[in-house]
Amino acid sequence: MIVNLLIGCLILILGYFIGLFLAKNTQEELKSGQKWFKLIILISLIGGFVGLIIRDDIIMFSFFFITIVTSGSLRKK
Repeated sequence: MIVNLLIGCLILILGYFIGLFLAKNTQEELKSGQKWFKLIILISLIGGFVGLIIRDDIIMFSFFFITIVTSGSLRKK
């Protein structure tokens, strides 16, 4: 159980760097789709917390990974 959480946390940290990489390589898509990226972040946060509440690690980490990658992409303008 603890090993799964550690691996999940490491993947989430890696997601931030993936977001920065994507932001660097897709500048024009980020400008035109910012409102959609914000909507994705909101939906993913809700899904992540639902996964946390129902204690489903796969759902929780999947949605939080999407949140982190997307927010990392938006942070780099």
